[in-house]
Amino acid sequence: MKTVALFNNKGGVGKTSLVYHLAWMYADQGLRVLAADLDPQANLSTMFLDEERLETLWPNASAGLTVLGPILPLLEGEGGIGEPHVENIQDIGLLVGDLSLSSFEDELSAQWPRCLAGEKRAFRVIGAFHDIIFRAALSREADIVLIDIGPNLGAINRAALIAADFVVIPLAPDLFSIKGLQNLGPRLREWRQGWQGRLTERPPGVHLPDGQMEPVGYVVLQHPVRLDRPVKAYEKWMARVPRVYRVSVLDEKNANPVDVDKDTYCLATLKHYRSLMPLAQEARKPMFHLKPADGASGAHVAQVQSCYRDFQTLARRIAGVCNIDLA
Repeated sequence: MKTVALFNNKGGVGKTSLVYHLAWMYADQGLRVLAADLDPQANLSTMFLDEERLETLWPNASAGLTVLGPILPLLEGEGGIGEPHVENIQDIGLLVGDLSLSSFEDELSAQWPRCLAGEKRAFRVIGAFHDIIFRAALSREADIVLIDIGPNLGAINRAALIAADFVVIPLAPDLFSIKGLQNLGPRLREWRQGWQGRLTERPPGVHLPDGQMEPVGYVVLQHPVRLDRPVKAYEKWMARVPRVYRVSVLDEKNANPVDVDKDTYCLATLKHYRSLMPLAQEARKPMFHLKPADGASGAHVAQVQSCYRDFQTLARRIAGVCNIDLA
C-alpha cells in the first residue's frame, strides 16, 4: 500500500477535484482505492456523497462514522483510537471528512513538542491519522490511499502529511502558486526532519509512520487555454514553476531554469474542462464517466474522451514515480 497526499497551501487550484478524479481513475485501472478526506472543509466528501447521506453521517461522528469519530476517545482522554468507518462508493472506499475536524488542531499542536520527551500519548495523537488510514486501508486491502488535505500549514496538515509516503503538489500558473511553493517547500523539509528527530524518542508498542512525505512532482491545473496553449498572461508563471519547485521544494541551491514541457517533475498540465464540470457535479460522477444521458453530447463527447486520456496518463505517471503497480 502506498499513501499519496495532494497538498498546496494555496487554495483554489483544483486539488480536491484532482483527488476525486484520480480515485475514480485508479479504480478504473483495477486498483483498490481508499480516499481519505482530512480537510476540515470536507469538500472531497461532498463530491462523493449527497447531502442526504452526509446528514446521516455528520451528526454521528461519535459513532465513528467520520474521520473524526475514531479520534474522539483519544482527544477526550478516555481511551485509544477507535475503528474507522469506510464508506463504500462502488469500487472506492472513503474516509468521510468532518467539519469539526478543526477541533483536533490545538491538541496536535500541543502534543508535537511533547514527542521530544518520548510521551506515549503525544505520539499516539500525532500518529492518529496514520493509524486510522492504516486500519481502513487494511480492511479494504487497498493498493493506494489518496489523501486530501486543506490549504494551510497548520498542525492538522502536518499530521496528515506525516501519514503520507509521497506528496504531489497541484498548482495554478500564477503568482500565488509560486509563493505557495516557496512557503511549502521549506515547511515540508522542516516537518520531515522534525518527525525523524522525534522518532528517535518513540516509545515501544506504538505503530507510527516513517513520515517520508517525499515530493514526487507537481500538476499544473486550470490554466486558461487558447488554441491549446496557455494565454500569455500565464506563460511567465508557468516558465517559473520548474526552477521554483527545484529550489524551494527539492532544496537544489543552483537549479537552472527548465521548460515545463521538459521538466521531469511536471507530472501533467491539465486543461480546465469548464463545460464538463457542472455536468459531472450534477451526475455525481467524474467528468470522464459522463454519458449522453448526463448531458454530455455533441462536442462534449470528444471532451470526455480527452479528459479520460489526460487523467489516465496522469494516474500512470504518479503510479510510476510512486512505484505502484498497475494492471
